[in-house]
Amino acid sequence: MKKIEAIIQPFKLDEVKDAVTGIGVDGITISEVRGHGRQKGHTEVYRGAEYTVDLIPKVKLEMVVADARVEQIIKALGDAARTGKIGDGKVFITPIDDVVRIRNGERGESAL
Repeated sequence: MKKIEAIIQPFKLDEVKDAVTGIGVDGITISEVRGHGRQKGHTEVYRGAEYTVDLIPKVKLEMVVADARVEQIIKALGDAARTGKIGDGKVFITPIDDVVRIRNGERGESAL
């Protein structure tokens, strides 16, 4: 099993969510987060004063999936989130040793 974490642009959330649920992903956790990558933020002007926005709003999606589904999910996620501009985000994949369903103690991929 693998955990897929994706950091994406907030305006792409609905498109990405539709793409991954459309290919059968059942469980997904979505969080509003703030941060920056290489772009290091940007400068804005408010009431004549210039200030730097260095923590940019993003959306983080997390899902734990079977190994066999990882590439399909990454492709759907990337295709839906991509604008081709800096700040599109990143996808992180990490191994998961075990999963336990709290309700009935079920373990492994069947608990997903």
